[in-house]
Parts: sequence; structure tokens; C-alpha cells
Amino acid sequence: MKFTRHHHVSMVVKNGKKTDAFYTNVLGLRRVKKTVNQDSPSMYHLFYGDKIGTAGTELTFFEIPMVGRTHRGTDAITKVALSVPSVEALQYWHQRLTEAGVAVSAQQIYADKQAILFEDPDSLRLAFVADAQFIPPTAWTYWEQSTVPQTYAIQGFVTTELTVSDVQQMETVLTELFGYEVVARTEEGIRFRGDGGLETELFVVQQDGPVERPGRGSIHHIALSVKDEQELAAWEERIRAFGLVPTQIIDRYYFKSLYVNIVGHIIFELATDGPGFLRDGHIDTLGQQLDLPDFLEPHRADIEADLEPLD
Repeated sequence: MKFTRHHHVSMVVKNGKKTDAFYTNVLGLRRVKKTVNQDSPSMYHLFYGDKIGTAGTELTFFEIPMVGRTHRGTDAITKVALSVPSVEALQYWHQRLTEAGVAVSAQQIYADKQAILFEDPDSLRLAFVADAQFIPPTAWTYWEQSTVPQTYAIQGFVTTELTVSDVQQMETVLTELFGYEVVARTEEGIRFRGDGGLETELFVVQQDGPVERPGRGSIHHIALSVKDEQELAAWEERIRAFGLVPTQIIDRYYFKSLYVNIVGHIIFELATDGPGFLRDGHIDTLGQQLDLPDFLEPHRADIEADLEPLD
């Protein structure tokens, strides 16, 4: 059991409408699912990715209007890198972000890749990276209505940064439990990969000090992709045998998953590839209407009354 790709990364935001405008209009991603947090249905859960929200392209956001700011610290997931097709694409993105009023770094090396660094409207730390070795997910499909030409389009999220106080503890968990391998050790940090190359890369950075206090722009969890519920059950048993305490398997309607807290605010979710977002939507209209799982459908009127329209 090794990971050939990651599934999604989930963040906390203050205003879903601003988030939606940034990720669709500026970054050119498709909103593939507009739904609610199943554990707290008064808040949006928004999904963005390629044409159908292929695992490995999904960025998801929980809207919490009353959330405060993030107090940055250690033992947290601290940055997400998005892959673009070429170094020339980085130049395009630098100009596009600057014109959109986004502060963006000069081109630099991040995790051994050419990159530019910036933050979204909630101060989520992001990077665009160009790596000749990256092959987009096989199922990745460009969305023809994107505001970004295919030549420069985001191809999925790749390197995800974990900032920890105890690097050895994290290395043990990643290698002995989850089967990642060390691909590079530098003064900057340690890069780990599963069987899927760059799209399974985790970048572990050491930092002492207080544990991060999450707020808007913080990363709630990263999800690792598993084939089906049978494999998910095997992972649950394996995690418990290792000494960590996962949740039970939860039906999230579009996939089934379990969660495990590694340390501090670093949470891993393991999520099945299916059934996916086409379960209750058509490819032409994904993300346009509010979709609810069956158990929330009887409460649709009350739920919609609590949500600010995005469009």
C-alpha cells in the first residue's frame, strides 16, 4: 500500500465569495462542487480543480465567517505548491498575479524547483512551481472555460509543506507507516515522495517555537488518495497498529475517508478516488448549483438561507 497521488488539500477561509473569485477568475480553476461542511452545514465547502475535480487537482475550502487570523507557528501544514507547465509559465503567472494586485516573489528555488511564491486573499501561502519531471495526472483534463490558457494552466497541486519541531518523528511516520521515501535532504528541508513522483511530494521543514494557531488561510488537512473502501479499511488497521488513532471510516458522499492527527495541527485524510463529483452532477454544470448529500436534502431551505450566494 503506497500512494500514487494525493487527493486534495483543505483550507479555512473567511469569505467564500472572495475565495471563489480568486480561484476561478484569477487562478483559472473550475469550481467543481458547491456544497456544505457535512459536520456543520451552515458553512460552505467549496471544491476547485480541473474539469471534473480529478483527485490530485482539488483545492477545497471551508468558509467560516467568524474565523480569526492564523497565528503562524510549527507543527502545521504551511504551504501548497501548484504545478504549471514550464518556466515560461512562471513568467506569465508573475505578470498575471501582479496585475491582479497580488504580491508575488521574484523567481527563486523552492524545494529544488523553479518557483514564485505568493498568498491568496486569506494569506494562505502558495507557490507556483515548474518541474520538467512533473507529469500531469493521467485523468487531468483542461477546463475549456478557464480564464487561463491551457499553455499556462495549473495542472494540480504537488509539493505540500509540513513545518515541524521534531523532524525525526515526522520522518518515522512518513517512512515507516505511510511508505514515503526520502528523495533529498538539504539545509532547507527534507523532501519525501510516494510512488507517484512529484504529485506525492511532501516537504518537511524544521522550525522550533509555538504550535500554529489556525485561522483564516490555515491548511486544515491534506488528503492522500486510496483506491477503494477495502484499501481504506486496511489503512485504518495499519494506522492503529502503528500507535496512532484514526477516525472510523466516514462516508463523505463523493468519497469515503478517515482522518488521523499526526502531530499538532497536521492532519492526514485518506480518501477514496470515487465515486467522485459526477455522482450528483453533470459535467457541463458542475459547481453551479448547491449540491447536498441525501441526509441533508430535507434541510435544503434552511441551509440555503444561511449561505451568502457566491455568484
